[in-house]
Amino acid sequence: MLFHVDFHIQYGAAMSQQDLFATWSREAKSALGAKQAGVIVDLWKCVGERRVVAIVDVESHDMLDDILFTLPIMVEMGQFVDIEVTALRRYEDFADTVNRLLEAPAEAGQSG
Repeated sequence: MLFHVDFHIQYGAAMSQQDLFATWSREAKSALGAKQAGVIVDLWKCVGERRVVAIVDVESHDMLDDILFTLPIMVEMGQFVDIEVTALRRYEDFADTVNRLLEAPAEAGQSG
Protein backbone atom coordinates (compact mmCIF):
# COMPACT_ATOMS: atom_id res chain seq x y z
CA MET A 1 0.00 0.00 0.00
CA LEU A 2 1.31 3.40 -0.95
CA PHE A 3 0.97 6.42 1.32
CA HIS A 4 1.89 10.09 1.04
CA VAL A 5 3.26 11.12 4.44
CA ASP A 6 3.75 14.81 5.17
CA PHE A 7 5.73 15.75 8.30
CA HIS A 8 5.58 19.27 9.75
CA ILE A 9 8.23 19.68 12.46
CA GLN A 10 8.26 22.38 15.12
CA TYR A 11 10.44 22.65 18.19
CA GLY A 12 9.76 24.06 21.61
CA ALA A 13 11.39 27.11 23.15
CA ALA A 14 13.43 24.89 25.49
CA MET A 15 15.03 23.06 22.55
CA SER A 16 18.05 24.60 20.86
CA GLN A 17 18.58 24.47 17.13
CA GLN A 18 21.55 22.14 17.77
CA ASP A 19 19.27 19.76 19.69
CA LEU A 20 16.84 19.81 16.77
CA PHE A 21 19.68 19.06 14.34
CA ALA A 22 20.87 16.15 16.51
CA THR A 23 17.38 14.62 16.48
CA TRP A 24 16.99 15.31 12.78
CA SER A 25 20.35 13.64 12.10
CA ARG A 26 19.16 10.45 13.84
CA GLU A 27 15.89 10.65 11.89
CA ALA A 28 17.77 11.11 8.60
CA LYS A 29 19.87 8.01 9.26
CA SER A 30 16.69 6.00 9.94
CA ALA A 31 14.85 7.43 6.92
CA LEU A 32 17.71 6.81 4.51
CA GLY A 33 17.98 3.24 5.80
CA ALA A 34 14.25 2.76 5.17
CA LYS A 35 14.70 4.19 1.68
CA GLN A 36 17.52 1.75 0.98
CA ALA A 37 15.27 -1.09 2.24
CA GLY A 38 12.47 -0.01 -0.12
CA VAL A 39 9.97 1.03 2.54
CA ILE A 40 10.38 4.66 1.55
CA VAL A 41 9.87 5.02 -2.19
CA ASP A 42 11.12 8.60 -2.17
CA LEU A 43 11.73 11.38 0.30
CA TRP A 44 11.97 15.18 0.06
CA LYS A 45 12.81 18.03 2.41
CA CYS A 46 10.77 21.14 1.56
CA VAL A 47 13.03 24.14 1.03
CA GLY A 48 12.76 26.87 3.66
CA GLU A 49 10.46 24.82 5.89
CA ARG A 50 10.80 22.27 8.66
CA ARG A 51 8.80 19.87 6.51
CA VAL A 52 9.53 16.47 4.99
CA VAL A 53 7.39 14.62 2.44
CA ALA A 54 7.67 10.87 1.86
CA ILE A 55 6.04 8.26 -0.31
CA VAL A 56 6.07 4.96 1.58
CA ASP A 57 5.18 1.43 0.55
CA VAL A 58 4.01 -0.77 3.44
CA GLU A 59 1.81 -3.83 3.80
CA SER A 60 -0.95 -2.22 5.86
CA HIS A 61 -2.28 0.84 7.67
CA ASP A 62 -1.29 -0.82 10.94
CA MET A 63 2.29 -1.26 9.78
CA LEU A 64 2.52 2.41 8.83
CA ASP A 65 1.10 3.43 12.20
CA ASP A 66 3.66 1.24 14.00
CA ILE A 67 6.51 2.70 11.95
CA LEU A 68 5.40 6.29 12.55
CA PHE A 69 5.19 5.83 16.33
CA THR A 70 8.76 4.48 16.48
CA LEU A 71 10.54 7.04 14.30
CA PRO A 72 13.37 8.79 16.19
CA ILE A 73 11.79 12.20 15.63
CA MET A 74 8.46 10.97 17.04
CA VAL A 75 10.05 9.26 20.05
CA GLU A 76 12.20 12.27 20.90
CA MET A 77 9.86 15.15 20.08
CA GLY A 78 6.54 13.76 18.88
CA GLN A 79 4.54 16.54 20.53
CA PHE A 80 6.13 18.92 18.02
CA VAL A 81 5.53 16.82 14.89
CA ASP A 82 2.30 16.93 12.91
CA ILE A 83 1.85 14.14 10.37
CA GLU A 84 -0.69 14.06 7.55
CA VAL A 85 -1.17 10.70 5.81
CA THR A 86 -2.99 10.12 2.53
CA ALA A 87 -3.50 6.67 1.04
CA LEU A 88 -2.51 6.59 -2.62
CA ARG A 89 -3.79 4.65 -5.58
CA ARG A 90 -1.70 4.10 -8.68
CA TYR A 91 -3.03 6.23 -11.51
CA GLU A 92 -2.97 3.30 -13.93
CA ASP A 93 -5.41 1.40 -11.68
CA PHE A 94 -7.66 4.46 -11.46
CA ALA A 95 -7.62 4.84 -15.26
CA ASP A 96 -8.58 1.16 -15.66
CA THR A 97 -11.55 1.69 -13.32
CA VAL A 98 -12.66 4.82 -15.18
CA ASN A 99 -12.53 2.99 -18.50
CA ARG A 100 -14.42 0.02 -17.09
CA LEU A 101 -17.12 2.30 -15.65
CA LEU A 102 -17.33 4.22 -18.90
CA GLU A 103 -18.05 0.98 -20.77
CA ALA A 104 -20.47 -0.41 -18.16
CA PRO A 105 -23.54 1.74 -19.09
CA ALA A 106 -23.13 0.89 -22.77
CA GLU A 107 -23.02 -2.83 -21.95
CA ALA A 108 -26.05 -2.49 -19.64
CA GLY A 109 -28.03 -0.76 -22.43
CA GLN A 110 -27.27 -3.53 -24.90
CA SER A 111 -28.70 -6.26 -22.67
CA GLY A 112 -32.05 -4.48 -22.25
